[in-house]
Amino acid sequence: MIVHAGLIARRAGGHWRGVLIEGPSGCGKSDLALRALSAGFALVADDRVSLWISGGRLYGRAPATLAGAMEVRGLGVIAAPAVAMAQVALVARPGAPERIPEPRATEILGLALPLIELDLREASAPAKLSRALDLFDEGGKRRI
Repeated sequence: MIVHAGLIARRAGGHWRGVLIEGPSGCGKSDLALRALSAGFALVADDRVSLWISGGRLYGRAPATLAGAMEVRGLGVIAAPAVAMAQVALVARPGAPERIPEPRATEILGLALPLIELDLREASAPAKLSRALDLFDEGGKRRI
């Protein structure tokens, strides 16, 4: 399944754990991904993500024609180092987050994944994604 989204990841426990960034065109997905790269994340896919299930977990990668490329508004499409694939551990969507939100989930290919809503253009968004990844274990259960 191919979705209109971005996927960034961090290496943890010997493998790549990723955040699928969803939202409509022009909402800031690629901008957030670009800022997250400067905050220790790695690019997996920009604009389109190919998703599949293996071993009860969701994984994503860039379609072959988009691998290693990123669209940067004002610069166009640029080459960007990317990892081949990552487990999707969290889904982020644009929105106005609540101060203390109730835990939420979304379903992709029959799997429930933790979901957070945030202002993608907020300066702290990459740090929030990093901390949100730390909140959930390999099975998507909240640690704290």
